[in-house]
Amino acid sequence: MYKGLIRPLLFLMNAEQAHHFTFATIKLFFRIPGVYWLTNSLFGSIKGNEKKVMGLSFRNPVGLAAGFDKDAKLFNELSAFGFGFIEIGTLTPIAQEGNPKPRLFRLVEDESVINRMGFNNGGFDAAALKLAKRKTDIVIGGNIGKNKLTPNEEAITDYIKGVEALHGVVDYFVVNVSSPNTPNLRELQQKKPLKALLQEVQQRNIELGDKPLLLKIAPDLNTHQLDDIIEIVNELKLSGIVATNTTISREGLTTSKVQIEAIGPGGLSGKVLTKRSTEVVRYLRSKLSVNTAIIAVGGVSTAEDAREKLEAGADLVQVYTGFLYEGPAMVRKMLRSL
Repeated sequence: MYKGLIRPLLFLMNAEQAHHFTFATIKLFFRIPGVYWLTNSLFGSIKGNEKKVMGLSFRNPVGLAAGFDKDAKLFNELSAFGFGFIEIGTLTPIAQEGNPKPRLFRLVEDESVINRMGFNNGGFDAAALKLAKRKTDIVIGGNIGKNKLTPNEEAITDYIKGVEALHGVVDYFVVNVSSPNTPNLRELQQKKPLKALLQEVQQRNIELGDKPLLLKIAPDLNTHQLDDIIEIVNELKLSGIVATNTTISREGLTTSKVQIEAIGPGGLSGKVLTKRSTEVVRYLRSKLSVNTAIIAVGGVSTAEDAREKLEAGADLVQVYTGFLYEGPAMVRKMLRSL
C-alpha cells in the first residue's frame, strides 16, 4: 500500500513539504484513541531482538537516524514503528533556519537523497522541554552540533551547552562534526581540534553523570584520518562511533549528471552509500576494542543491508533514507529476517 499508493502521492510534493506533511498527518492520527496500539501491533518491534550496548537496553538493533525527527516532535509516535532506538537532532544551542530552500532532493532512480538542510532546528532548550514529557521508554539519543555563526574556535562551548541542556532527557549523545552542510564544520574532524573538542565535552559529560558519548564521522575520511579518530576515541574512552554521515561524493549514481549539477551541493545518503559505509565500519571494528560501540548508518534499506553492517562489526544500525523509500513496514520486515 505504501509503495503503490502513499509514496507516489508524497512524491508529488517536494521532499521537504512531504516530510512536514507526513509529520502533521502522523501527529493528527495519533490523537485518535487506539491508533498507537494499532500501529504498534502492525509495525512495532518483535520480541527476541533485544540488545544491550553501551550499558543501554535496546528493543532491537535497528534505530532511526538523526535528521528525521530533528526537534523531538514525533519520537513518541515513531516509537510505534518498530525502531529499537531513536536519535533526535542535530540540535544547536540557538534555533536557526538552516540553509535556503529548496534544500532536500530525491534521487528516485538511486533510492537516495541529497540534502543541504544546514542544521535547521529549534534549539537545545525547546527540544529538551519536549523530551522531558516523553511517554515512551524507547532509547533516545541526542545528536548535537554547533550554530552556523559560531566560529570553529568557539565550537566547544556550543557542544558543551548541548550536553548540559539534554543530559537529563536523552540516553546517549552523538557529537556531530561531520555534516557537509555547515561551513567549515568538517574541519573539526582534524586530529588536533577534534581531540580538544571531545576532551572538553567528555569531561563535562562525566561531571554531569557520564552518559554514553559517541562521535559521528563522515564517509569521506581516508585511512590516515580514520586512524587519528580511532586513536582519539581510544585515548578518551568514548563509548563509540556513528559511521557514517552523508557523503559529498557523487560517484556511483545513475541519476543524470545534468540533474545532479542542477541540484548543487549537499550531503548524499541512501543506497549509493551502502558499500562505503560498510567499508568504514569494517575498518573501525578491526582497530577498535570490542567494548567500543559502532552504530552503522548509510544505505540500510533491507535486512540484507543491516546484516551486512552487523557482520562487518556494527553493534547497531540506523535507517533514514531507506525509511522514506520503503515505508512504515520496513523495520518489522528487517527484524523478521534478522
